[in-house]
Amino acid sequence: MKKYTCIVVTVSIILIAAFFLMPQNKDVRETAKIPAATAAERLGYFASHGWAVDELYSQNITIPEVFSAAYEGYADLQDKQGLPLRRHKGEAAELFVYRVNNYGEGMLAELIVCDGIITASMIYSEEQGVKQLAVQ
Repeated sequence: MKKYTCIVVTVSIILIAAFFLMPQNKDVRETAKIPAATAAERLGYFASHGWAVDELYSQNITIPEVFSAAYEGYADLQDKQGLPLRRHKGEAAELFVYRVNNYGEGMLAELIVCDGIITASMIYSEEQGVKQLAVQ
């Protein structure tokens, strides 16, 4: 019986040590908290990534509680940028749309802002969103 207890304790110690020594997943990015309560903050966000934009319009939206396949692709883009779109499912937000002035013709940019924080961003072609780029 002592031998069995010793084996169980030893295996438990090895498993606990392995858990704490396992490498952390380097691909998981923490989500950013980028302020966007003011027009200057929103324009500054784009400028910090080299984009020159002019605001076209804004509108109140609700982020879907359940993402369609298309919206899931959009959410994946936000994950790659470290933006917290998924955390705001079902919440009220404001969508800001901009004309991009330094990337050829017909390019638009958008921000989704929740509680004064950038939740999502994208640069895309005006032609049915054909070309989609991360802002960062």
